[in-house]
Amino acid sequence: MTTAPWRDPALPAAARVDDLLARMTLEEKTAQLYGVWVGAATDGDGVAPLQHEMTADHDWDELIAHGLGQLTRPFGTAPVDPALGARALALAQRRITAAGRFGIPALAHEECLAGFTAWRATAYPVPLAWGATFDPGLVEEMARHIGRDLRSVGVHQGLAPVLDVVRDARWGRVEETIGEDPYLVGTIGTAYVRGLESAGIVATLKHFAGYASSAGARNLAPVRAGVREFADVTLPPFEMALREGGARSVMAAYTETDGVPASADPALLTGLLRDEWGFTGTVVADYFGIGFLESLHRVAGTPAEAAHQALAAGIDVELPTLKCYGKPLLDAVREGRVAEELVDLAARRVLLQKCELGLLDEDWTAEAPGGTGPVDLDSPANRALARRLAEESVVLLDNPDGLLPLAPDTRIAVVGPRAADALAMLGCYSFPSHVLPHHPEVPAGIDIPTVLDALRAELPDAKVTFAEGCDTSDPDTSGFEEAVARAAEADVCVAVLGDRAGLFGRGTSGEGCDASDLRLPGVQGALLDALVATGVPVVLVLLTGRPYALGRWHGRLGAAVQAFFPGEEGGPAVAGVLSGRVTPSGRLPVSVPRLPGGQPWTYLQPPLGLAGEVSNLDPTPLYAFGHGRSYTTFAWEDFTGDADAGTEIATDGSYDLSVTVRNTGDRPGAEVVQLYLHDPVASVTRPDLRLVGYQRVALAPGQARRVTFRFHADLAAFTDRAGRRVVEPGDLELRVAASSADVRHTARLTLNGPRREPGPERRLRCGTEVSEAP
Repeated sequence: MTTAPWRDPALPAAARVDDLLARMTLEEKTAQLYGVWVGAATDGDGVAPLQHEMTADHDWDELIAHGLGQLTRPFGTAPVDPALGARALALAQRRITAAGRFGIPALAHEECLAGFTAWRATAYPVPLAWGATFDPGLVEEMARHIGRDLRSVGVHQGLAPVLDVVRDARWGRVEETIGEDPYLVGTIGTAYVRGLESAGIVATLKHFAGYASSAGARNLAPVRAGVREFADVTLPPFEMALREGGARSVMAAYTETDGVPASADPALLTGLLRDEWGFTGTVVADYFGIGFLESLHRVAGTPAEAAHQALAAGIDVELPTLKCYGKPLLDAVREGRVAEELVDLAARRVLLQKCELGLLDEDWTAEAPGGTGPVDLDSPANRALARRLAEESVVLLDNPDGLLPLAPDTRIAVVGPRAADALAMLGCYSFPSHVLPHHPEVPAGIDIPTVLDALRAELPDAKVTFAEGCDTSDPDTSGFEEAVARAAEADVCVAVLGDRAGLFGRGTSGEGCDASDLRLPGVQGALLDALVATGVPVVLVLLTGRPYALGRWHGRLGAAVQAFFPGEEGGPAVAGVLSGRVTPSGRLPVSVPRLPGGQPWTYLQPPLGLAGEVSNLDPTPLYAFGHGRSYTTFAWEDFTGDADAGTEIATDGSYDLSVTVRNTGDRPGAEVVQLYLHDPVASVTRPDLRLVGYQRVALAPGQARRVTFRFHADLAAFTDRAGRRVVEPGDLELRVAASSADVRHTARLTLNGPRREPGPERRLRCGTEVSEAP
């Protein structure tokens, strides 16, 4: 085999794989289409839905006799020292290559939603916090660090990012998303993909597609999205991450849309993804998603039927095990019930990816790039980056009387169930929250300062007392008395409330932890009422995985700060904002509702979705998408857009508009300049406004910078009544704003020319340029 063409790195990958496939038996080809999850639980609770029902014990030597497609989560299943894990993975790869006739290693994948989900690895802020930064460059840098850590221990594929667009904040997995706007999700998600892929890791876009539009915000519920919502809200982030980010893998969603499960939908996974968008990478199943075609969706009667539907739809790899693509598929092909050509097509894509990764090369080695020495997955550089992300993501919701920053020598009562709990910083896919609940004897493996500890370190001259007050979700109020007493003795009370991340009902946020409404969990709202009633100024600090309704306390709080699970450095980041060391610059990636009911609601509403006389319910949020305050002030000057309806451009034309942003305060800060599109009249109803561009601008006191947006008419495209993406002639407004509810300048345009269907190379983003201004 060593002289066979498929081993020759000088040949094109396609030629190598064609030669290899021609030599492989059916057993060897199907073996490339599934993974093995060594160490996964086959009884009791797990870290994937219905894991104990869908995972079976297998004989390892028998499994790898014909090769193996993937190894599932060698680091993310149980706590293992990273160096020992790397050596164990290398040993497993040597066994796999020795067992198979061709010596092809498996592709190892891991979760990396908010950092490498491994023991002792950096826990970065969750994706919702990435969205709050409005800083794609910083997110790309984080992803590059994550990718390097994955590669250093022998991992090839990362199951991230999540590109689902929030449609209902009650959904438990909101923390895993980047926000409620497809442009923000697309640009931040694409940055993550670029960073991960630049480190040599295969980025996996998930969940394709529609998962976040589930009915009633229930995990894995049917999707209730119309054709235009699917095309104009759900799909654009995926298209951008493929076209501009270069993602090499896509994960099919669990859900079904209009009766068709995504895992069995050839129109989605082949017609759109491959034929229309030109995707050439691999499509992988979400964990047990193919088996769910039989057990949950009931569109297949047997594992073999499920395998046939998924394979025909375009899923190349069954993850995390081989319930369907193993013996059931093998037998079905032998019996003529499934065409072997389908196996060949999927195996070819899998082997092409392995070829790109160097796994078919004769000089491939099982040893990880990091060698056999100690492995540091939480380096000082990682922690510094986690701190920067956390600091940029903290959103100052309100500070009406300038209570913040806190005085350095004040008396502070810190109250609340999230103040002294390190896990309050982490989302459900961080290793300590995701895996360690099954290993209570094992320490977290990383240092995670709490808000209480960080605030004491930040303000050493302050007198800080603490009372928990209540649990995150327990109804017990017996701690209220002590909490109120501590607050009454203080000059200011810092109430640290929020979520506990978990899985499948074991938390208040996370996969399978959906909410019936947007009240603060448990009795935390009652605790906040009791603290406000003391008359002592209260600073509300929220550490959550979703927005919660805050209208009940509007005008009664001294200040409000929102942090979305800010990671291992989140405590110091929040404390830095409270002390004034950090000037807050985060902006809301999701609206904060005024009332806890009336969901679902996002800011992407057509006219009938807005407040009006036809209903007594006002859905207007308390804090709008893109909102965030600062400790400094900014002036927006010298706007060049045409405020009158006089500027005309072609339906394939472009238009530049600029504004100068000046820091008029006495401390450094960052402003986020946002560009929204308003389409007054269209052939179908359109969102009243939607984000089409943004630019984060860091400014020293007195400094000014000129921000220029280069808008192209392609950004006005939408899906018409016939299901075609079009740019229509007519009037448009471009609104330069500090949030979706805080418009500073408006440019009015008229698109002239024919109704146009932009092709596959249409512009997906608005160009921006930042220059120094006098």
